[in-house]
Amino acid sequence: MAEQENVQGAVSSMTMVQALRSGLDVMMGRDHDVIVYGEDVGYFGGVFRVTDGLQAKYGKTRCFDAPISESGIVATALGMAAYGLKPVVEIQFADYFYPAMDQIVSEVARLRFRSAGDFAAPMVIRMPCGGGIYGGQTHSQSPEAVFTHICGIRTVMPSNPHDAKGLLISAIECEDPVVFLEPKRLYNGPFDGRHDQPVVPWSKHELGRVPEGYYKVPLTSAAVFRPGKAVTVLTYGTMVWVSERAAIETGIDAEIIDLRSIWPLDLQTIVDSVKKTGRCVVVHEATRTGGFGAELTALVQEHCFYHLEAPIERVAGWDTPYPHAQEWAYFPGPARVGAALRRVMEG
Repeated sequence: MAEQENVQGAVSSMTMVQALRSGLDVMMGRDHDVIVYGEDVGYFGGVFRVTDGLQAKYGKTRCFDAPISESGIVATALGMAAYGLKPVVEIQFADYFYPAMDQIVSEVARLRFRSAGDFAAPMVIRMPCGGGIYGGQTHSQSPEAVFTHICGIRTVMPSNPHDAKGLLISAIECEDPVVFLEPKRLYNGPFDGRHDQPVVPWSKHELGRVPEGYYKVPLTSAAVFRPGKAVTVLTYGTMVWVSERAAIETGIDAEIIDLRSIWPLDLQTIVDSVKKTGRCVVVHEATRTGGFGAELTALVQEHCFYHLEAPIERVAGWDTPYPHAQEWAYFPGPARVGAALRRVMEG
């Protein structure tokens, strides 16, 4: 179970949607400066219902709808953050963040530096990401590598409801801007890549049990999701569950590291695991070329070279737009991850 701080209240079974809503509710109740807004976020409660009921509870000045302008949403949030508020804004799908890219890169990420510390941008930009829902090329992207390349912002992606709430609370309290990516295929249950199997709800998993009150999962803290001795799997988001399925199906004693905070990175947990196992597989859903897996591979090579017993393997999405008609040919499923595990064990 992930590290907790200051846990309050009872524990309930929650989906990731409910856990994120609970995190927002807790922080809006604790801090009047926390403001939540975005496209359809207020009255409708968000396209995935994460903010459902928050406007009714906290009013239209604390949870409200924004025009269809991602650039405007991020720009106004930056102004609010600079003057002391703590905005949590939603980009309806991660695929739509591009109009706000200039604001994120040139303003949000640079404010602390260009003002010599006189101003900061303590804001959170929530973005549902990833595929597995037949969203096609404009509703399935995983752009995390873009944000890790921007100095001055943090990038987070949880894999389960418990971590999602704790990380969101930490992100809201962070004095740096945080891009908070939410794998939408995990909103209602863990997904191991077997799309032809019945959906498993979070109510049947331990990580779906979430404290109702305030607690934090520290940023920059990876979790050993599955202990093992034969090979280290470095992954995050939906691919944590796909990697677990691949390890089970292959019978390989894989240690799965859930990064949680993609950048800054918990490098020590990664290095300790790879030095122990001597083998490494990197898995992510995003496009392979220029993906964050390349950075992970380089870091493992730099810090663990003399402990490696085989070349590092990478499993990722293909270098094409996400195809609607070939969803499962693109999605890195347990068969592809399992093949990589076998190759690295034979190396």
